[in-house]
Amino acid sequence: MESMMIDTTDRSYPVYIGVGISDSWRKLIDQFQSYSKYFLITDETVSEHYLSSFMGVEKDISVHVIPTGEKSKSMEEYGKCLTAMLEAELDRKSCVIALGGGVVGDLAGFAAATYMRGIDFIQVPTTLLAHDSSVGGKTGINHEYGKNLIGAFHQPAAVIYDVNFLRTLPNKEWRSGFSEVIKHAFIHDEDFLNWLMSLEKRVEAYTDDELQYIIKKGISIKGNIVKEDEREKGIRAYLNFGHTLGHAIEAEQGFGVITHGEAVAIGMIYALKMSEAYYSSDFRIHEIENWFSQVGLPTSIPKTLQPERLIKRMKKDKKAENQTLSFVLLKEIGDPQRVTIDESLAMELLESCFEGGS
Repeated sequence: MESMMIDTTDRSYPVYIGVGISDSWRKLIDQFQSYSKYFLITDETVSEHYLSSFMGVEKDISVHVIPTGEKSKSMEEYGKCLTAMLEAELDRKSCVIALGGGVVGDLAGFAAATYMRGIDFIQVPTTLLAHDSSVGGKTGINHEYGKNLIGAFHQPAAVIYDVNFLRTLPNKEWRSGFSEVIKHAFIHDEDFLNWLMSLEKRVEAYTDDELQYIIKKGISIKGNIVKEDEREKGIRAYLNFGHTLGHAIEAEQGFGVITHGEAVAIGMIYALKMSEAYYSSDFRIHEIENWFSQVGLPTSIPKTLQPERLIKRMKKDKKAENQTLSFVLLKEIGDPQRVTIDESLAMELLESCFEGGS
């Protein structure tokens, strides 16, 4: 088992990464905290695969199951979570367990953040994508106007990452999570990026040791950034590399039609093209696109979408100011910068990213 500490202004908390460690979740938690009651939130798919084995002999834990998918990050499901927590009579010494992927973690974390003005929650990720979302304290839900527009910063009390959970993921979800691993490499570590590219295999074929390495690497990169900028006033925005267009694609297609990681992959190609234009750099984009295709990630915007609507969505992004187009670009790999881009350049590059574009 690997372990590390995430340090923030609000709190420091442990992250445990290993094979089969979820069997000992209670023992791991009892090392640092005692709670009056546990309340577990999961989704239908995870419940079917893992709930009974995770619960083990625990019989006094209330469970709330949400529908699987991005659409559960809604006001309706958020309200249902709070009602279930109230009915379970949780107090301020209670703890919420988020057993699932990014949707479960974001929703459960937001419910914990706002129940009685905030109680503890523990992330137990079951997807590769959640290596990014489970650390850093961003919680929230979506709105028809955009992704994650309603939420709160609320750090977990711990993260317990069992690699075994990943082995039942569909290939689409493997690739979605891998996109965020690649993002961390782009913004922080060229050697890590080159190592990923050198493996020449899809992430679902990684060994347990390789998976533990990329999860720990991604979490450590994010943890170091969060330590310096917990509430996204400065460098934490760099974690949004590829996300401005990615979020716009997700919202425009309808949440859940394309996975978050797939949308971010397209957004990263767009951001690399924009970085080349803005900084007169060379990021070997053709080579990157070929690699994305080899590992199963998309590189172009679906032709059913309209560039004008995507531009409008990006102007409403929560990172935008005064309806400007703000992007995280790369001076070089490992050197991200946040810049404002002229709309005409953004549109020109956007049109080149559509299916059949050049």
